[in-house]
Amino acid sequence: MSDKQNEFKPYVLSSDTSVKEFTVRAIILGALFGILFGAATVYLALKAGLTVSASIPIAVLAISLGRRFLGTTILENNIIQTAGSAGESVAAGVVFTLPAFLFLSDGVGKGYFNYWTILMLAIFGGILGVLMMIPLRKSLIVKEHDNLPYPEGTACAHVLVAGEKGGDFAKPAFVGLGVAFVYALLQKVFRVIAETPTWATSAVNKYLPAARISGEITPEYLGVGYIIGPRIAGVLVAGGVLAWMGLIPLLATLVPAGTIAAQLDKLDMLRIFDTATGALTGYKFGWNPDTQTFSDLTSAIYRAYVRQIGAGAVAGAGFITLLKTLPTIVSSFKESLETIRNPERAENISRTDNDLSLKVVGIGSLALIVLMAILPAIPGDGILSKLLIGVLVIVFGFFFVTVSSRIVGIIGSSNNPISGMTIATIMGTALVFIGVGWTGKFYEPMALVVGSMICIAAANAGATSQDLKTGYIVGATPRYQQMALFIGVVVSSLVIGMTVLYLDNPTADLRAQGVQHAIGYKYDAPQATLMATLIKGLLSQNLDWQFVLVGLFISITLELCAVKSLSFAVGLYLPLSTTLPIWIGGVLKGLTDWIGQRKGEAAEDADLGKGSLFATGLVAGGALAGVVVALLQASDGTAKALGSISMEHGLTEWMGEGGYQLLGTLFFAALGLILIRIARKPN
Repeated sequence: MSDKQNEFKPYVLSSDTSVKEFTVRAIILGALFGILFGAATVYLALKAGLTVSASIPIAVLAISLGRRFLGTTILENNIIQTAGSAGESVAAGVVFTLPAFLFLSDGVGKGYFNYWTILMLAIFGGILGVLMMIPLRKSLIVKEHDNLPYPEGTACAHVLVAGEKGGDFAKPAFVGLGVAFVYALLQKVFRVIAETPTWATSAVNKYLPAARISGEITPEYLGVGYIIGPRIAGVLVAGGVLAWMGLIPLLATLVPAGTIAAQLDKLDMLRIFDTATGALTGYKFGWNPDTQTFSDLTSAIYRAYVRQIGAGAVAGAGFITLLKTLPTIVSSFKESLETIRNPERAENISRTDNDLSLKVVGIGSLALIVLMAILPAIPGDGILSKLLIGVLVIVFGFFFVTVSSRIVGIIGSSNNPISGMTIATIMGTALVFIGVGWTGKFYEPMALVVGSMICIAAANAGATSQDLKTGYIVGATPRYQQMALFIGVVVSSLVIGMTVLYLDNPTADLRAQGVQHAIGYKYDAPQATLMATLIKGLLSQNLDWQFVLVGLFISITLELCAVKSLSFAVGLYLPLSTTLPIWIGGVLKGLTDWIGQRKGEAAEDADLGKGSLFATGLVAGGALAGVVVALLQASDGTAKALGSISMEHGLTEWMGEGGYQLLGTLFFAALGLILIRIARKPN
């Protein structure tokens, strides 16, 4: 260890053992925040395929609530944000992969899309991510302190220290939370604000057939856009512009409606069947077999072709991102092996250097393998096949947890390419399966188990690394943080599974169309759909490679133009209605910064600025309101009650459909103005 590293002094010195840290109140409050942000992340990730780091918002809330009302110390607040952040990362990994059970061949995975399977995989994957980070902490967090900044972890430490020094800096976050909740009530309950204002051309338009511009004008999307900034938001919406204003009109011109219908039928997305009798009751997208026309040609083309092109682009971008970080992967792997071969042995370990024992890692890993082999909730053909799955999980897990921690240390958790790691895992698993003769749809759920656990582990390892960095700066005890992470994983997983299944309940309108799962219709779940597509294609050799390869070469083209392809690929896959309001949020961030520069002001702090905190509140408030409303709509009784207080019908009759959508747009514009005013408000 260098002299410079020896000179580093945390905020709370290692010799100071009087500061309260691992207390019951800190664990309970952290677990509650983990539940809240875990549920919000499930909703946001299902809708948009995006997540926002929870560590900083939880730290702000911990300071505002814990320190003010419970008198918590800085180390207790660190435990609160550590336990709470586990909920967000585990939820992201779950949503990015486990809904893929619904999209596997011939419904072979639907039986595993239940609470107990989701719960077990969430807990196992989350624990794996924490376990594998125990031997890596000294190597990556301590020894590389000057080389790996871990941006969110460092920012979170600054939040905790600032809170310890006092001040009312968290007020904008609570204002944003309240504004977002009121806005969401007006939009989702009273229906005063239109949800998705739309402009579209007809299918027979001579110049631009079946084009559509729309925006789901919600506070959470505006907040996400402001947080990620104009650059990423611009690349994200560019993918949507290409899809909805370029590819769809082109395909509408070139491809006959009958061919589009045949492709949808191949994907099992055309016919509507009665769930009780199995009889054909109609067709989706307004398809009329007699006239060979669609009433919604735009959506039909999107589902038939563009989503597969987008899936190929996401897969290609994930691989490219992984390849670009290959030097980091190799060096991280070598360093981790060296750390385990030659562990530092000291007779007297200081408080701030006290990790859980490597025995915990070994015993925990073996326990995971055994539990996966004997639990019936885990897919598999007997104990031997499940043991192979367990071994693959540990091997891939150690490798990609190392990769994930190293990468987020440089570029941050928000840019962690866990999709690329999951894709690589699924491909490696598929090769192993093919090598032992496991081909066909029966083995698809088993391949998904490996991919999902690595995705959850990699996501949680990234968040764990940021938490350990925060702890290193403020002077926390590592073993207490690691224990808090284990607790946070288990508690949040209990609620994450329930939230996913509640949101999966279709509305009455979807049930009337023969839809049994809201995921895939109301919620796009882009990453999970991609994982299912890859698994089916790899194990059955029936992938529509022509569409996937088009997406792949789109990503390659962008990389050759020095544009990061992953954001563009996600935008190509998602509806433009999702990416457009996110882009507007990014534009507002760029506008706010530009105004400040023109006036010679210092740039707003990316994490602690008033605009950023207000945007964080918008994301949290909008997402939580979305979860609450979605849970209410899952019941027919409450759905009818919500319908009875809706003002949409009356406003539409009075103002017309165009006037109603314009009213919603004005509300969204007002929300944007509030965001700018708060961001520009002097301290």
